[in-house]
Amino acid sequence: MAGRGTDEHPHGADRLCDSGDRVYSRAVRRGRVPRRDAEPVPCLLDLALLHPDPDDMDWLVPTAPQEVMTRLLRGMYEEVDASRRRVGSVVAAFEWYAGLGHRVPASPSAAEGPAIRVLDGLARIQAAMDEATQACTTEVLTVQPGGIRREAELSEGLHRATALRGRGVRMRDLYTHVARHGQGLHTYLELMGDAVEARTLDEVVERLILFDRTVAFIPANAERTMALELRHPALVLYLGTVFERLWRLAIPLTAPLPDTGIEGISHRERSIAALLAEGHQDAVIAERLGISVRTCRAHIARLSETLGAASRTQLGVRIAQVGLDDARRTVVTPPGRGSPSAR
Repeated sequence: MAGRGTDEHPHGADRLCDSGDRVYSRAVRRGRVPRRDAEPVPCLLDLALLHPDPDDMDWLVPTAPQEVMTRLLRGMYEEVDASRRRVGSVVAAFEWYAGLGHRVPASPSAAEGPAIRVLDGLARIQAAMDEATQACTTEVLTVQPGGIRREAELSEGLHRATALRGRGVRMRDLYTHVARHGQGLHTYLELMGDAVEARTLDEVVERLILFDRTVAFIPANAERTMALELRHPALVLYLGTVFERLWRLAIPLTAPLPDTGIEGISHRERSIAALLAEGHQDAVIAERLGISVRTCRAHIARLSETLGAASRTQLGVRIAQVGLDDARRTVVTPPGRGSPSAR
């Protein structure tokens, strides 16, 4: 449970420094404290004694003392011989904190944690993911937005996936169609064999990782330096349903993408055309399809040339005429490309 704060405050959660003791005690009595109050004592966040309020990130709420004690003891019992001398001090410290007030109710199941937990920082996110991986026994579902996965990202997750495969856990991954062009993804799938099944879509929802239909992780900010750990059954069920519906629409990575029905227009350009028809700007289209803005604009230029459009306005008209304004519709072959009206 070490982190950046413990470099300046070298202690565990069982014996806080004086500053940390005052801030945490105040948080327990009042129910929450402003984030600025904890800035001088980063150890409270690193030790997970305080965490961001999901309703207002400028405030920090205390973790229930009973829950913290349970988490500490869980690790200690794995190393009984090395930790035996610390158990008594941990119990005594958190019994004292629990007596400060009653505003932080004990979790219904302290061992499982709260229904929604904010993970602040990449180290805490990684630790929570590793814990969920170790507890997983059946299935992992993931949604991976963006374009071609960097090999560094794939290598980073390989140890986790290998451990899951060793326990017979099945994995299903959803990517955008652009990810098909990355050799790293194909190498990763070859290494994992039939333990992983992958499918692709034009665009997917934001990143999602779901373990055993019991705990899910989603980003909590645009930079992905914060995440939400979700254990509420209704939320987890909802996310599982979203995944299954996307999965049914997706195309297996081993199958080719369907033809667009118009000569000279690729599947990606058809997706871009549908988003243009919805009124989205180039940057938004690029983000949703997992490509760069420069690549997106190059496709738009080719699309304009293929459809004979001299302006963006004219391009919108031509997209509607040939039926590219909805990627699900059957397209109409434009005049001059083999249709009866061209003869």
